[in-house]
Amino acid sequence: MTRFALFLLLALASLAPLHAQDAPPPPSAAASVPPPPRPWLSLDRAQQEVLAPLRGRWDTMPPRKQAHMLHRAEHWVTLPPDRREEIRQRIARWQQMTPEQRDRARQNMHKFHRLPPDQRERLHEAYERFQQMPPDQRERLLHQWRAQTIEQRLQGLDQPSSGSPPPSSGH
Repeated sequence: MTRFALFLLLALASLAPLHAQDAPPPPSAAASVPPPPRPWLSLDRAQQEVLAPLRGRWDTMPPRKQAHMLHRAEHWVTLPPDRREEIRQRIARWQQMTPEQRDRARQNMHKFHRLPPDQRERLHEAYERFQQMPPDQRERLLHQWRAQTIEQRLQGLDQPSSGSPPPSSGH
């Protein structure tokens, strides 16, 4: 298995919540009436903490998007601080992506969800091995991974790893 394959799950895991965040709210009887906009300063401290990457554009976001993000934030504020920070970082990465990068991430997520369970499991295992690598090695591989399509990443799962194997423990 190549190290490139280790990144598929990393990206998919980090983008899964973002994909859910970017989806429109489910239709409902009140869907025809948009919610009123919520100024940034009207958010409570916990909401502002989790949604901090959106601060600069919050007041110009469509009210439905604000409502969706606030709905998600209701759950996020109940999470431990380290999980909230992880979500905040994912939101920040998503905000920095170009529309093309976001489209590619969405396409890859759809492809991932259509994979057979055994392939998804192999990717989860690869992700766990990736997490055990030293940070500098993970960063190098992440850079290479971002240049690949999901098909190339999956092919990497079937090829033997080149170079030294990832460490079995530690960061």
